[in-house]
Amino acid sequence: MASIPHDTAATRPPPSSSLGGFPLVSWARQNLFSTWINTAVTLVLAYLLLKGVASFFSWAVINAVWDVPSTAGGQPDTKLCRDLKGVGACWALIGEKYRFIFFGTYPYDEHWRPLLCIGLFIGLFVVSCMRSFWNMRLLWIWIVGLLAIAVLMWGGVLGLSYVENERWGGLVITLILATFGIAFAFPLAIALALGRRSRLPAISTFCVTYIELIRGVPLISVLFMASVMFPLFLPEGMTIDKLLRAQVGIILFTAAYLAEVIRGGLQALPKGQYEAADSLGLPYWQKIAFIILPQALRLVIPPMVNSFIGLFKDTSLVVIIGIFDLLNAAKTAIVDPAWQGFGVEAYLFVSVVYFVFCFAMSKYSAGLEQEFNKHQRR
Repeated sequence: MASIPHDTAATRPPPSSSLGGFPLVSWARQNLFSTWINTAVTLVLAYLLLKGVASFFSWAVINAVWDVPSTAGGQPDTKLCRDLKGVGACWALIGEKYRFIFFGTYPYDEHWRPLLCIGLFIGLFVVSCMRSFWNMRLLWIWIVGLLAIAVLMWGGVLGLSYVENERWGGLVITLILATFGIAFAFPLAIALALGRRSRLPAISTFCVTYIELIRGVPLISVLFMASVMFPLFLPEGMTIDKLLRAQVGIILFTAAYLAEVIRGGLQALPKGQYEAADSLGLPYWQKIAFIILPQALRLVIPPMVNSFIGLFKDTSLVVIIGIFDLLNAAKTAIVDPAWQGFGVEAYLFVSVVYFVFCFAMSKYSAGLEQEFNKHQRR
């Protein structure tokens, strides 16, 4: 056996756990203060970060205006906000316009209905995240929940006044478009992904043409076609609601992108998995449903959730056909002459709402991916 040089142990760096006694201290020394250049850059960035945080806190909290008085005519008096001249935020805008941002032009006295619908959507999302409900019960829960949402939003039954969907808007529209878009695009995307890999030329050609055609144009053009061009091909006297047209356009667009994500998962599976499934003698659809698809979908959880998050944010494009979602309701709220010039506060408020939903989806998908890939840990 070759002997180890006597000075080798002396020249080895100490283990990271011994630097500073605490993992955070050792990490900081190794990554932030390892050299004088790293130390200088760290100090400069820390100073800029602290200064930025302090300035934002001063603007958003210390110097902010949280409420404004009303004039003799009942209109908000925004003089306090305008006297700040940008030194502080005017959160009174949110207190005055939050109903419009969340519910659009829905009748004021009936705002409890869209508010309850938002709660139902959130409840359905939470239940869907529980593994114990991943069976046929979940399908029935969604059917009952969506029927309840439809009854609450439209009304006309059970003593509820009828509200046409032209008056819907705000957060509830964003949730409707995103939820139905994901729910109906997902099975369509699976069919397209399987069809693209089909050995039947007619099916494969159709799926490839559809996917490439939809992926080759932006969503805004699909919405424009659904809103403006599609009604021209309908029989005279026949009309389709613009919200439904927008929903169909979003579903078709999302399905094309999801199909490519799922196809990637199908192609990533080792060939042996397909051969093992064939050796069991299962029919094609049972082989796909019970063996191939579960493994393929597990592989593509991150890009699939990325598509869901993108869809949730892309619902703001429906403004092109006159539908006001969360973002566009906030834009309309600051058109009011009394509140012009306070767009930053409105956009920050909306960005927090978007962040809450998108971050929740991201964290759940990360946990789901980690749980499904336990068998791959070393």
